[in-house]
Amino acid sequence: MKDIQVTKRDGTKESIDMEKIHRVVQWASEGLEKVSVSQVEINARLAFFDGIKTEDIHETIIKSAADLISTEASDYQYLAARLAIFHLRKKAFKSFTPPEFLEHIQKFTDLGIYDKDILQKYSESEVKTLGDYIDHQRDMSFSYAAVKQLEGKYLVQNRVTGEIFESPQQLYMLVGMCLFQEYSAAVRMDIVKRFYDAASNFKISLPTPIMAGVRTPTRQFSSCVLIEADDDLDSISATAGAIVKYVSQRAGIGVNGGKIRAIGSLIRGGEATHTGCIPFYKHFHTAVKSCSQGGVRGGAATLFYPLWHLEVESLLVLKNNAGTDENRIRHLDYGVQFNGLMYQRFLEDGVITLFSPHDVPGLYEAFFADQAEFERLYQKYEKDSSIRKERINARELFAKFMQERANTGRIYLQNVDHCNTHGAFDAKVAPVRQSNLCMEITLPTKPLYAVQDENGEVALCTLSAVNLGAIEDLDELEGLTDIIVRALDCLLDYQNYPIKAAELASMNRRTLGIGVTNLAYYLAKNNAKYSDGSGNQLVHKTFEALQYYALKASNILAQEFGACPLFNETNYAQGILPIDTYKKAIDEFCKPDLTLDWETLRKNIKTNGLRNSTLTALMPCESSSQISNSTNGIEPPRGFVSVKQSKDGILKQIVPDYDNLKNQYELLWNIKDNEGYLQLCAIMQKFIDQSISTNTHYDPALFAGGKVPMKLFLLDLLNAYKYGIKTLYYHTTRDGGGDDMVEKNDDNACADGVCKL
Repeated sequence: MKDIQVTKRDGTKESIDMEKIHRVVQWASEGLEKVSVSQVEINARLAFFDGIKTEDIHETIIKSAADLISTEASDYQYLAARLAIFHLRKKAFKSFTPPEFLEHIQKFTDLGIYDKDILQKYSESEVKTLGDYIDHQRDMSFSYAAVKQLEGKYLVQNRVTGEIFESPQQLYMLVGMCLFQEYSAAVRMDIVKRFYDAASNFKISLPTPIMAGVRTPTRQFSSCVLIEADDDLDSISATAGAIVKYVSQRAGIGVNGGKIRAIGSLIRGGEATHTGCIPFYKHFHTAVKSCSQGGVRGGAATLFYPLWHLEVESLLVLKNNAGTDENRIRHLDYGVQFNGLMYQRFLEDGVITLFSPHDVPGLYEAFFADQAEFERLYQKYEKDSSIRKERINARELFAKFMQERANTGRIYLQNVDHCNTHGAFDAKVAPVRQSNLCMEITLPTKPLYAVQDENGEVALCTLSAVNLGAIEDLDELEGLTDIIVRALDCLLDYQNYPIKAAELASMNRRTLGIGVTNLAYYLAKNNAKYSDGSGNQLVHKTFEALQYYALKASNILAQEFGACPLFNETNYAQGILPIDTYKKAIDEFCKPDLTLDWETLRKNIKTNGLRNSTLTALMPCESSSQISNSTNGIEPPRGFVSVKQSKDGILKQIVPDYDNLKNQYELLWNIKDNEGYLQLCAIMQKFIDQSISTNTHYDPALFAGGKVPMKLFLLDLLNAYKYGIKTLYYHTTRDGGGDDMVEKNDDNACADGVCKL
């Protein structure tokens, strides 16, 4: 190989030092099997050129190792990760060894990059002690995809220049320090260390807003924001204003626009006619897309409306590629709201009557708060000839919904009765009228009439997840849920609230959402499957423990700091627990046996209350799962190698412990139908007090003509309702690519009139 000249940072040139490169790659390969240092070096050399910059040499070597990641050689994901960590530290610190912790914090506090409270709340000796506790060797446990996610999303940096300011271990310690800064000096050091260990050893998974934001001066870290609009211009305007404020601060948005009256409704006694929902939904869309999120993620929202809305046929096609910009809003997602009466009409092959909410007093409110009253009013208004209405065959309307859900993948479903009869809140005083961006949050809301309206209620939920794959015994959940509940509860007080209605709701309800990630690995290592019922009892026992210990942790916090002020508006205050209200259809495929002392917990909750109105919600964990090298949330993997698109290009990640468990994993497209998965979700929902980002999956290749029958879609819909599932999130369709292909959610699996009952 001829002599290659390297351009150094100061512009001077020198001959490339291959021995130095070899030492770095050799160091990164220590303890790893099935990796070839020489192969990495040979591939990298082919990409070297005369005049190459020093930093480009590092990037080339990293890419060389990353390109070799495969199921046959999974350790290359760790070799590439270590090389990337080496490069990251060189860029951040000009040295592989991170700086002294106190010095580091002082530097970036002076630059306005870190929250100044860190050094005001902690003494120098405390900072030094915590700095000494940091184990930087844990950086070597990341996979390559994790390091690239950290670089791209989570590490504090200048997003214009790309300059990175910290290492992953500093991130974990600083987050813990910020969250527990108000705890007394006598106890917080131990709690911060516990949090650091849980996070840095991947026992718990933190969401994007927390990892990217806690320790910076920007203090808004709730993952989910739920905003409700009334049928009122002031309320619609206030809703848009609230959306802008929260989108700009990293939150995903749920918008309830279901009460807005239908097109053609009279205004001011007939002086004008109403333009209907679509213009105002466009207004919300503009608000969602008006702000970027600091390069962390784009603004996004799911908008909710009831199936019986007079405009439903126009609303269902808002994401459809046909039509014009005037009658489409394609960059929002939509949650369509159902209840038992809608399903009953479907089963009877009856009609669903469509109304404008403004024309049927009390119907919209009863839809969520009182199912018997809703049915009474609905039938009354159906018979009232003075009320504007349309009738449509129930099966035809369900098919239209499913057609759009199949075509776009992102028309979601909320069973509002399940959300109110099997949840944390007393629907008579605090009904749940919407969900969130990812369909796992079920919290009360009230419309705003001004952006700083103190009588409205904007619901926030702050999230984290337990990595099931990292626990060896369910007893570990007691300590892990304790540290998560404490951390998230502290976050509620630590963060700022750009909307007063959000602050009041958060302080009064103190809602949390603890979920799980890595379920597929957890099932595999316990020799259990999604599809055949072998995982049912394991999941029952696991989620019983998750909810039990989360409630226990919140009950202990209530004894220490007091119950949340609106605890009286929860079912928990009446001694009603999720184990009391679940759909008994679950007992047909999973024994209802409970293993923990629920009666003592029930007594303690009634006596001392809960610090938090809600404790659990199962979120997708799409990005955060990569950090802990875990499978996404509760989802089965599409392949042994997941291939994810990022701004850094294609990232390949191998399922955990592939070499030992490759025959135990059940891959998504090897599962013949959704039944087993829906059963598992139903078992989880038995215990979870909010909801689950439940997906449905279809492979057209399994069906005649490559089209999934509409009957199957509708059967899954009916079974999900029967089992008590509250929400359905993505509808995914296999696109015909290989296991390593990036899957799409918008495949046209149900077209050309094939989908008929």
